[in-house]
Amino acid sequence: MSPTGPSRRSAANAGWDCRRLGEFRQLGPLPRRFSWLRPGALLASRNDWLARWFGDPTDEMRQEWLRRLAGLLDAVQPAPKVDLADRIVDRFAGRDRISIALLGDPGEGDASQYAVVPVLLAVAGDTDLAVVCSDVIYPAGGIRAYADRFYRPYADYPGPIYGVPGNHDWYDGLTGFMTTFCDVPPDAGAPLPGGRGARAALRRLLWRRPPTATVAEVADMRWYRDAESQLGVQPGPYCAIDAGPVRLVLIDTGISGRIDADQGAWLRRVSTSSPKPKILLTGKPIYSYASLQRCPIVDEAGVVIGDINEIVTDPACNYIAAIGGDDHNYQRYPIRLHDGRTILYVVSGGGGAYLSATHQIPNVDALAPACREESFRCYPLRGDSLAHFSRRYDRLLGFGSGRLVISPDDATTLMAERIGITPPRTGTPPEQISRRARRAARRVYPLPTRGAPAAHNLMSVFLDSDRPPMFKSFLRVDASSTEIVISCWAATGCLEHEREPVLEDRMRAWPDASGRWCWTSETPGRPVP
Repeated sequence: MSPTGPSRRSAANAGWDCRRLGEFRQLGPLPRRFSWLRPGALLASRNDWLARWFGDPTDEMRQEWLRRLAGLLDAVQPAPKVDLADRIVDRFAGRDRISIALLGDPGEGDASQYAVVPVLLAVAGDTDLAVVCSDVIYPAGGIRAYADRFYRPYADYPGPIYGVPGNHDWYDGLTGFMTTFCDVPPDAGAPLPGGRGARAALRRLLWRRPPTATVAEVADMRWYRDAESQLGVQPGPYCAIDAGPVRLVLIDTGISGRIDADQGAWLRRVSTSSPKPKILLTGKPIYSYASLQRCPIVDEAGVVIGDINEIVTDPACNYIAAIGGDDHNYQRYPIRLHDGRTILYVVSGGGGAYLSATHQIPNVDALAPACREESFRCYPLRGDSLAHFSRRYDRLLGFGSGRLVISPDDATTLMAERIGITPPRTGTPPEQISRRARRAARRVYPLPTRGAPAAHNLMSVFLDSDRPPMFKSFLRVDASSTEIVISCWAATGCLEHEREPVLEDRMRAWPDASGRWCWTSETPGRPVP
């Protein structure tokens, strides 16, 4: 299969000239478009607010899950082998080469999730395993929701799928995740938050109890993925996978984007116990929107005792990449460290959830000299993001009048002017952009597209789109002892891009004479994002 060039080559490659909707709708009956404006979705997600107001109990709940799992794992999973002491899956350890599909934030269960599936099967259907990285199920986990948001869409993916929980997966106490990925019986029941005092008592009173499912109902869901090659069980919400020449390290950052001291000690241990190059997979990105996002390690009292990035950047741990979900787009930052090493930090959250804007990513030269704008990439391109959101806001604020709509060519030029970069593809000459388009850009650009949960949730029904271009994406990782390639594939929702998928970005690494891994961009098209 010959891939289509990236969106920086033409607006058509971004999906703006879509001639026919893709065939993804034939994969099964799709529910109506997911919306955060439905009262049920907001109510089901209330544990997020309770954790922020009254304290996040996920650390103690996770520890209880692990205590339960220790007594169950030997009985439910004689194979593949799992090292219980360090939670290491060694099913793939003997491989000379490995290929991995990575999906971030997929679980809305509507057309925007299913649109990814045909491209995934076309370009990553031969991978050895897949990992869902963050927010497997929206809005709030739930065992029954896995039927149409996990088992059905990935029924034809032939390999095992592992998972990294996101904050939304914790809103049912992690029950659905533990049942699906760790083979915990569905009637086990989630641990309840503990604690003393009035605040803890009020949190327990208001805390959402997870929806239940019977063993028979779970068996019916698993019918979609019951081939022997598809079966895989992981030893907890955080674990390591010895994937041939690389080690994947999956961490659980709970609701608040942190890990406890026990998980921190485990992370340090599995990161130093093997000389293999490592890739961190996390529910929260470490670099996003041209900024370092802290992910603290805390003790039992909640006092910060470290940070995940301290482990990632430690030479003794040999990390070459850190990939996180949560922001629903694609961003890559090759960060050069003081000792001369480069670690690739990636946001990969485009697996199906509503789009997080990229046009509000500032000029990445703000990170210089660690990373510069010329080595940064994002999908959608900033101009395509501005054009996309201008249409959503025109519906909301302009009542469909067209006054706020900005064309992709105009938006390409306007964004390049705004943040001071060379346009990633040919746009409208500046002198030909109308006054109306410039006024629209001034109005649309500062409007909320991410950030505060309230704004995020309120706008999602308007900002999400089940029509092309959808700007979804996922990663394929191919690794051997001599090179590691990370490719970003786009899913626009267009039939032509199901048949000839868009290769949006590619990075390749190889070890130099000293053993350090060196990254280089192989993105087709122009060199500027």
